[in-house]
Amino acid sequence: MTMLVKQEKRIRRHKRVRAKAKGTSMVPRFCVFRSNKYIYVQLIDDETGKTLLATSSQELKSSKLKTQSSKPSPLQRDAAIARQLEAKNFKNKKEKIIRTMKVAVAYEVGKLIAQKALKKKIKKVVFDRSGYRYHGRVKALAEGAREGGLIF
Repeated sequence: MTMLVKQEKRIRRHKRVRAKAKGTSMVPRFCVFRSNKYIYVQLIDDETGKTLLATSSQELKSSKLKTQSSKPSPLQRDAAIARQLEAKNFKNKKEKIIRTMKVAVAYEVGKLIAQKALKKKIKKVVFDRSGYRYHGRVKALAEGAREGGLIF
């Protein structure tokens, strides 16, 4: 029996998830792809095979950079974005949600895709985690989308 590598195991889990999750034009599939550096989200209509909406953490970073006047180094930029996002993420004054840089960015990407979806009058989606475990960045992305107004 051969040992399967992580990527092969994820692809097998992804096929199991995709067998159950089908998107339509009214209820699209909320598809997540997670790389080491970025996180990508798409709303897909599986009946026509078209992507209705897409966004990523790259888009979020480029919009945050436009507000800054001087050009900081990449490390300073990431640290500044993390501080801004962490300052926003309070449920109440007693309880503070602690998120690391990538998790905080994933949370904001979820809120961004929810805003775009609501503009196109999409409220309900089918969550496709693409074989990734539901924790960390994937969980933060889903929480951000739910807070933004999407229903899973």
